[in-house]
Amino acid sequence: MAAITPSRELPALDLLKAFEAAARHLSFTRAGQELFLSQSAVSRQIQQLEDQLGVPLFIRRTRALLLTEAGQHYYRDVNQALHQLREAGKRLRQPLESRVVTVTSAMTFASLWLVPRLADFQRQHPQIEVRVAADNTLRDLERDRLDLAVRYSTREQAGTGALHLFGERVLPVCSPALLQRQKLRKPADLARFTLLHYEDPQLHTPWLTWPAWFEAAGLSAPQTRGVVRYSHYDMTLRAAVSGQGIALGRLPLLHDLIEDGALVAPLAGTRHGEGMRGRDHWLMVSAQARERAEVQTFIGWLRKQAAAAVKSHK
Repeated sequence: MAAITPSRELPALDLLKAFEAAARHLSFTRAGQELFLSQSAVSRQIQQLEDQLGVPLFIRRTRALLLTEAGQHYYRDVNQALHQLREAGKRLRQPLESRVVTVTSAMTFASLWLVPRLADFQRQHPQIEVRVAADNTLRDLERDRLDLAVRYSTREQAGTGALHLFGERVLPVCSPALLQRQKLRKPADLARFTLLHYEDPQLHTPWLTWPAWFEAAGLSAPQTRGVVRYSHYDMTLRAAVSGQGIALGRLPLLHDLIEDGALVAPLAGTRHGEGMRGRDHWLMVSAQARERAEVQTFIGWLRKQAAAAVKSHK
């Protein structure tokens, strides 16, 4: 066989594609069908490749085609190289606007914690578009073609493969202006205030109620100055910010409102300051999105944001 010359160190792509198909099928005929070539054309391309390389790649028998030892090693390398070329072409063909990461979460998590931080992600990664599907319905990632989900659940409910973001504390929160009129130093002082209740008709958050909070604190619910009930959690928080009463706040979801001074958690430094615990925020990744670079970039950013939130509320 003719020795390969320096100018021909890299065989033509058509020869490599013919070899990869023939080695995968162990058939020149089926390789030809895949490549829309005749059996004899594939055979000639393989012969040309063997001539260039200077080694036989196949053992040709009457009713069988086998790879030589050199052919087996070469097939593994060529298969990997062609795969990398296909992926590189796919990335180049993929327009910037199609590099999209779709995240689903509960509406409260999205509006209070995720959305305010997305500007930071967009500054760092302007080529990646993020779509937030805020919905209190539990969605199937694979069926609904969603990349990521942030869910508030126990470890068992999160399932295997879920990534931990952070836990929560549930504590009384209110406007600082409200405390200028009345002091709130211990749970018994709550009797002097109007309590703002979030009524969840679907019972998605049974722990986010005043009876549950008093029970977790080992206290009896006092007779309070008044009660106002709201059907949405964001309405409950807006009422607290405007000084209408005391609401139950979810930390660190309310980190920004507390940092800005719109809300305070007056019992945070007391023996009841740990609040209620038990559930955590978990990140689920769909199988179809796990290997995409833009998804991994978003996951890395989200986990850094979560770690910062935990640190700020220790």
